[in-house]
Amino acid sequence: MLLRQIEKFLRETGMPWTRFGRLAAHDPRFVGDLRNGRTPRPEMEARIARFIADYRATCPESRHA
Repeated sequence: MLLRQIEKFLRETGMPWTRFGRLAAHDPRFVGDLRNGRTPRPEMEARIARFIADYRATCPESRHA
């Protein structure tokens, strides 16, 4: 579910997955690791959800629908 939300966010914003990982998780490989089966802890999932919500709230120029 988290990976699906991230993939949607990346499509909507056009943000590269490595930049997302760097900004949201302080790990540029985060999305790649998720794609390869990594399971994040609940705290990290909450952190990612917060990042996405904050980004959408503060970046009206993003391409989200």
